[in-house]
Amino acid sequence: MDALAREGHFGRAAAACSVTQPALSMQIKELEAEFGLALFERGGGRVRLTGFGERVHARARTILRDVDELGDLARAAGTSLVGRLRLGIIPTIAPYVLPQIVGRLALQYPEIDLNIRETLTGRLLEDLNAGALDCAVLALPVSEPGLAEMPLYAEDFVLVRPNTDAHAPVPDATELAQMRLLLLEEGHCFRDQALSFCSTRPTLSREGLDGSNLSTLVQMVGAGIGVTLIPDMAVGIETRSAPVSVARFPSPAPNRTIGMVWRKTSPLADRLSALAQVVEGAFQAAPPPP
Repeated sequence: MDALAREGHFGRAAAACSVTQPALSMQIKELEAEFGLALFERGGGRVRLTGFGERVHARARTILRDVDELGDLARAAGTSLVGRLRLGIIPTIAPYVLPQIVGRLALQYPEIDLNIRETLTGRLLEDLNAGALDCAVLALPVSEPGLAEMPLYAEDFVLVRPNTDAHAPVPDATELAQMRLLLLEEGHCFRDQALSFCSTRPTLSREGLDGSNLSTLVQMVGAGIGVTLIPDMAVGIETRSAPVSVARFPSPAPNRTIGMVWRKTSPLADRLSALAQVVEGAFQAAPPPP
């Protein structure tokens, strides 16, 4: 039910739950038959919760979160973290340090069953608040009163431009706003962080200048379409196969702070604070940018 409410589409919800669409449809119909009321409104190519469905959905999420926290209480009573640990991470971090994070957690906590979810910040925060994740690694601050934040790592952004511009002066924020700045699509926090560096919003039309990941942006730069910003940790992987040059901004350079967040009310809160220090070591051990 939660996946269908989130996706608004039976096919996508079924894929998210790793079940067939007919099986999901049957489960929803059985629930509606049990209640004697419709949970979802179908039509117009989209599925929406009814008023009754919204109330059931909210209560069901609360119940599921409470059940999960009963398991967390048992795990918190032990001497070390064991069992399932659900970790979220954003796409502009995962490809570059996830191997180090997984390796260090496996070494320090050999009895945990690590479940990784990579998605955008907004979805991670929703899942954290719903109890579907234990913790998440993302860019700070998130400024949610119910979440604890622990800074782990600070890094600069660098300018990626075509090789033909390798010896040109590095633009300042105002000059960058006048260039064809390629950005991640809406929903990525890195997009907003890159835009915040410019003294004004980019003046050129944004049509056709967005990408779904950093690899696409760098390849677009290599094709001569524009310039982009990427985090320092991504330089080694993303620029090795594209005809681009990397330039570093003078201080104060655009930057971000990466941290771990978790629910303040989680029974695992103390353990997650210690776990965050292990994750911090993974960032310090990651290969340095060229």
